Amino acid sequence: MLRLGPVSRLAKAGVLGINSRNLDFIISYNPRRLYPLVDDKVITKKLAIEAGVTVPELYGVIRYGGEMHIIEEVAQKHRSFVVKPSNGSGGGGIMVFNGVAKTGLRRMNGQIVPWPDVRYHLNNMLSGMFSMGDGSDQVMIEERLVPHSAFSKLAFGGVPDVRVIVFRGIPVMAMLRLPTAESDGKANLHQGGIGAGIDLVTGITTRGVQHNDSVDVHPDFETPVRDFQVPSWSEILELASRLGKHVGLGYVGVDIVICENKGPTLLELNARPGIAIQTANLKGLRPLLLPIHKLPSVPDDVHERIEIAHANWRGEPLDRFIAPGDEPVR
Repeated sequence: MLRLGPVSRLAKAGVLGINSRNLDFIISYNPRRLYPLVDDKVITKKLAIEAGVTVPELYGVIRYGGEMHIIEEVAQKHRSFVVKPSNGSGGGGIMVFNGVAKTGLRRMNGQIVPWPDVRYHLNNMLSGMFSMGDGSDQVMIEERLVPHSAFSKLAFGGVPDVRVIVFRGIPVMAMLRLPTAESDGKANLHQGGIGAGIDLVTGITTRGVQHNDSVDVHPDFETPVRDFQVPSWSEILELASRLGKHVGLGYVGVDIVICENKGPTLLELNARPGIAIQTANLKGLRPLLLPIHKLPSVPDDVHERIEIAHANWRGEPLDRFIAPGDEPVR
């Protein structure tokens, strides 16, 4: 049974607070033994491939300082790629390169990072500077995804992504995250990216926020951020639902890039997704989570789960999805 905290004005509005998220959904629905499946991006990538989900190609993994030669080998072969800590969070430590110069690697803004600085940065990743926990980490080198052409006037210097909150394998809320010049091409909201709420049924954006302030246009392009049709919306929901169920975590954030060449592609999973998605949608999560919590079971078929997601978003009762003889969970 879910605990109910002190009644506040935000709680009455259905806003899910951080304590309730942790106690009622993360601790209750996410077995701790499964955290490594999503905290370690190398493991997540293998899991996604098993589930038939498209992922960025992994070019190499650096596990200790003696393997620094791998970055130069990858650079000579692929020239355009991303380096990130395997157990990183919040975008920390990620660097994107799109070329090789005599003295180092070229970033997306044209800046050349000298080889000694590249190796210094990768060593910081290995030491765990950008990672969850206190231990060391490993460095992933993977394919740089090319964003769908529909984002040419909505994403500055980086790759936008879609965050979908999935509960018991059923998508409940989504937002589009758009990089800006202020965020240095990263889609993370706390670094200055824009979050745009999405109508879960149509895939059309409804509003935008930056630093918790409402915005109507992208600051770098002056392009409207609302009424934008997210490409491949039905495929995005299906990917999020399928992987959210496959990973075994009841409450999970699924981050997806719409790649020009590959279509919807998994970026990463998050066992502790933030709650700012409610601000982007101007809608609380709790009224969307409770009806799904009360379902005695959820169907194995992904299309039936998407049907539930649509009905739930429209505010329809979910009684018709409960089998005769079954009782709702209290």
